[in-house]
Amino acid sequence: MLAAARKDALLDRLRRDGRLVVKDIAVELGLSEDSIRRDLRELDAAGLAVRVYGGALPASPAVADYFARREVARGSKERVAAAAVALIDPGSTVLLDGGTTTLALVDALPRSFAGTIITHSPTIAAALLEHDAEVIVLGGRLFKHSAVACGAAAMEAAQNVSADLFFLGVTGVHPETGLSTGDAEEAAMKRALAARAAETYVLASEEKLGAASRFGILPLDGVSGIIADLDPETELAGELRAVGARLLPASS
Repeated sequence: MLAAARKDALLDRLRRDGRLVVKDIAVELGLSEDSIRRDLRELDAAGLAVRVYGGALPASPAVADYFARREVARGSKERVAAAAVALIDPGSTVLLDGGTTTLALVDALPRSFAGTIITHSPTIAAALLEHDAEVIVLGGRLFKHSAVACGAAAMEAAQNVSADLFFLGVTGVHPETGLSTGDAEEAAMKRALAARAAETYVLASEEKLGAASRFGILPLDGVSGIIADLDPETELAGELRAVGARLLPASS
C-alpha cells in the first residue's frame, strides 16, 4: 500500500471511529506498527491528526487562523451563542474568552445588557462598543492566531478580576483528552480565567466535538457545563457524559 493510500485509510478511520489504535490498525492493514507510527507523525505535523499514547485522535479544524475560522460552522456557533446568552443574568459580571464562537455570543447579546464584561480579546472588546455593558480589557502579549492577550502580564491581570460566569472557548472536546487548544500559553490563560469565575461554560460548536488539540485546558468535569451543538442521543454524547461532562444542548 502506497503512503498516500495508507494515510487516507488512517484519516477515514479517524473520521469514522473518532480514535485510532496503532496495533489494531496495523493488523487490519497488514502493515508494521512502525509504518503506522511514521504516517501518524506526518499527519500530526500536517495538522490532520493528534498523536496520543498508542494511537491518534482527530485534529480539530478550529485551530485554523482566526479569519478562516469565522467561516467555519457559522450556524452551529450561532446556536451555541443563543444558548449561552440565555445563561446570563441582568447585571452580572461575565468573562469572555476570545474566538469566533464568542464573537457570535456578543452578536446575540442584547445591546441593552447592563452588566460588566471582562475580556482579554481586543476583537471581542471592539464588538462590544455599541453595547451598554461596562467593558474591561485585560492586556498582555497579543497572540495573533486567536486575537487574545496571553503571557505573564495577562496572567497577572487575570488574578485581579472575578466574575459570575466565564464562557470558555476551546478547539477540542474529546472524551479521552478533555478540553484542549492549540497553544500552551493560551491554555494556561484559559485556566487562569476559569479560576476567576464562579461558573465556567464551554462554547462547543460542532467542529470541536470529538476533536482534540495538542494542549489540555481542563478535564470535562472541571467546568460547570458544555454548551454543545450535539444530538444528546449520539454515541459521542454518551461517551462525553460517561466521563463526567455535563452537556447543555444548544438552541435549535
